[in-house]
Amino acid sequence: MAHYIQLLTLTPEGRTAILQDPESVLRAQNVVMAPEITVLGLYAVLGTYDFVSIVEAPDNDTVARYSLEFGVRAGLHVVTLPAVPMAQFEQSMPPEGVPVEETGTGIPMNPDDLLRPHQR
Repeated sequence: MAHYIQLLTLTPEGRTAILQDPESVLRAQNVVMAPEITVLGLYAVLGTYDFVSIVEAPDNDTVARYSLEFGVRAGLHVVTLPAVPMAQFEQSMPPEGVPVEETGTGIPMNPDDLLRPHQR
């Protein structure tokens, strides 16, 4: 199962709803619950976003449907990000000392190669 981070911002309607009923977001989340989605946590946060949710889903399509319905029911703008565990990410990195070109990624080894010809 894949993990996803959801960055949640209340819409004007969502702000009104949460002032009248502080549990409206939790209630919406429980209504939307799909058997293939596991909510690992929902947190109120300070800053640019109002809430952060961490969910587990079998694939992008499933979490996309869940995010859309959750956002509509709770009055939220939802940004969903796939989360790759660092251990998995590190395993996909080339071994230290191996030039990037040899990994087949097509990424230039020399940073100067990234500059346009007129910038050299």
